[in-house]
Amino acid sequence: MKYIFVTGGVISSLGKGLAAASLGTLLEHRGVRVALQKLDPYLNVDPGTMNPFQHGEVYVLSDGAETDLDLGHYERFTNCVLTRQNNMTSGQIYETVLMKERRGDYLGKTVQVIPHITDEIKHRIRSLAAAAQVDVLISEIGGTTGDIEGLPFLEAIRQFQLEVGPRNCLIMHVTLVPFIKAAGELKTKPTQQSVAKLREIGLQPHVLICRTEIPLDEEVRQKLSLYCNVPVRAVIEAGDVEHTIYEAPINLRDEGLDDYVCEMLDLKTPEPDLSEWRKFVQRVISPKKRVRVAVVGKYIELQDAYKSIYESLTHAGASLDCGIDLVLADAEDLEKEGADKYLRGVAGVLVPGGFGDRGVEGKIEAARYARTSRTPYLGLCLGMQIATIEFARNVCGLAGANSTEFDPTTPHPVIHILEEQVGVTEKGASMRLGAWPTVLGKNTMAHQVYGQTEIVERHRHRYEFNMNYREQMEKKGFVLSGLSPDGKLVEMIELQSHPWYLACQFHPEFLSKPRSPHPLFRGFLAAALSHQD
Repeated sequence: MKYIFVTGGVISSLGKGLAAASLGTLLEHRGVRVALQKLDPYLNVDPGTMNPFQHGEVYVLSDGAETDLDLGHYERFTNCVLTRQNNMTSGQIYETVLMKERRGDYLGKTVQVIPHITDEIKHRIRSLAAAAQVDVLISEIGGTTGDIEGLPFLEAIRQFQLEVGPRNCLIMHVTLVPFIKAAGELKTKPTQQSVAKLREIGLQPHVLICRTEIPLDEEVRQKLSLYCNVPVRAVIEAGDVEHTIYEAPINLRDEGLDDYVCEMLDLKTPEPDLSEWRKFVQRVISPKKRVRVAVVGKYIELQDAYKSIYESLTHAGASLDCGIDLVLADAEDLEKEGADKYLRGVAGVLVPGGFGDRGVEGKIEAARYARTSRTPYLGLCLGMQIATIEFARNVCGLAGANSTEFDPTTPHPVIHILEEQVGVTEKGASMRLGAWPTVLGKNTMAHQVYGQTEIVERHRHRYEFNMNYREQMEKKGFVLSGLSPDGKLVEMIELQSHPWYLACQFHPEFLSKPRSPHPLFRGFLAAALSHQD
């Protein structure tokens, strides 16, 4: 087994996850089997209870784990199928160690950060390595070098490096080389200080991934090499991508990152063939046509809140040789000023998931606009519940219809809490989570889009369609096109008299990849193109 640890310095949000995923892409293209792992130093057990404004989207795995959004990069950029083992947090580590202490597993010893916390971290890394059956495990450490909560992870890596030996472990440090406009030059001091902090802990990086807005000249590379104690060829430039994040593996390949990593780890591999990846990137950069699509959300100002949705639209667009002009509409604005002002002229309307009643009426307005204007509509999770509420109110005449999540006293609870969720008080990891099967009705639009009768999709919700309203709504053209195998839960709906109006209770965005776009997103964009024409 070979191990690569990705650390970050100077500031957060430098793109460690993207760098790790891009390296995974390059290694896979060389025939190396790769797994990726995220080590998050925060004390939350998982990001499931975190506000999207704080942490971006929660990425859900097939086994139901609620994880960091970087795991989305890992699955999209590589062939990895991740599990809860691929994401660990300080909260999980401390929780496990304290449970062991309560059971008496430590035989009365004083429980300390070293060795008990660090041993648990190392144990989880080794456990994943054993289970994954791969050649290389890439582990990204969240946060920034010097953060107090990250120190146990860095200490664990220091110990781990000694245990596995020098040719089996590599430290890749992602750092910032800022351009100071007033001085007209790049500054290496922040990177020097960051590496010095790492070396105080006992870690010497083998590779520097230098995030920069200005290309690194030879003098800067030589300076970084000298003061950070790495070879010049290990100073890798990582400039801002010009068009799409999928350029990152190509740029790092051009810098020779994968060649150097393979050399350092004694990996004998052929040169990578990135021709198909380059074709995909070219379709993203230079599409033959464009389509205007609105995303109506409540966390719209934060790019990372709907990261997987935007990427899924990119994948689907590339498969249709189509660029996407996104109209990002805040649901609260639609609530105050109506949908026509923000959605008139768009070729498709997408309503993503969310929690809480803020902006819900604006999303209902978006669903009404799409239905009445016959604009293609795709509703995801809450987007399906919104579509149900809108249809119940405005087509079935059920005044005050709502979800009990937003109005517990609604006279028509067309959306209500799942039976197994009644009485659940703990918020963390307690929803209906992970991969569940859905049976699609024949002669439905859903069946036509998927081309099969049974699918498996990832879920994250507490509320569902209320089957007591099934007959009443079906009479008006509301089609329950996807059900759970036992027929008790509604997973997909569509409208009989609409050219393309589909919504699902699950999250298809978690299964889309660059070269295998999700059929729902592809179908939605194809319908939007047709509507636009």
